[in-house]
Amino acid sequence: MDLFVFLAVLAAAACHAGWNTLLKINLEPINATALVAGASGLIAVPFVFLTGLPNAAAWPYIIASVIIHIGYYLALAEAYRSGDLGQVYPIARGSAPLMTATLATLWLGEALGLYGWAGVIVLAGGILLLATKGQRARQRVDGRAVGFALLTSLTITAYTLVDGLGARLAGSAAAYTAWLFLISGAVMAVYGCLRVGPRLARDLAAHWPLALAGAALSTAAYAIAIWAMTVAPIALVAALRETSVLFAALFATLLLREPVVLMRVVAAVLVLGGMILVRLR
Repeated sequence: MDLFVFLAVLAAAACHAGWNTLLKINLEPINATALVAGASGLIAVPFVFLTGLPNAAAWPYIIASVIIHIGYYLALAEAYRSGDLGQVYPIARGSAPLMTATLATLWLGEALGLYGWAGVIVLAGGILLLATKGQRARQRVDGRAVGFALLTSLTITAYTLVDGLGARLAGSAAAYTAWLFLISGAVMAVYGCLRVGPRLARDLAAHWPLALAGAALSTAAYAIAIWAMTVAPIALVAALRETSVLFAALFATLLLREPVVLMRVVAAVLVLGGMILVRLR
């Protein structure tokens, strides 16, 4: 993988972990998710005028991605309602790279090679290991949180493949991204208003800087990933993007006071090893 693309996706991973951390601070998960998604739509408004319309062939992918993203937002919010960031996030993100790589190979014919497959497998193993908190914590695992985390991973696989293909057909990754965030943000804002009611407006008034920060991080993270999938194999970009769990583990420890255990250190080493293998591919 080209070094510039490699570093760009790592920057996207840090941004992604940042906005997921914001979901666990001060707000109910569904409220925070609706606010961040809605704010992302507002951020996208000037960009739709700058980038123009994507090619017609990309619109079915944009519509499909909007539907999948709504499912992703809802599953993620429900997972965070029951589980810790440091456990939900690795399960949600760690299951997706292997599924994405398998489908990209079978469906798109992307050849990852020995180093590529080794990197994806090692990365996924390290990411899933990051969910381990020791025997006592495992006894407190919430089945509902894990179930929604796994559902989240399925939506991640789906929208990654859809957006990778759609962006390649769009003629402009920026145009594809802008319209995707505009439409999905509007739909999610409407859903939030219907589900939460007047409280959502009060939360926005009280926490609009938090919503804008999360929206900026979310938009930047996925814009970079979509662009990267137009110049590099989708599976490798998807796997490398999941190194965001390293940043999430750091944020969970420093900001949310979640525990640090030896398994997480070992997992971090595995993730770094997987990153090196992906880079060598």
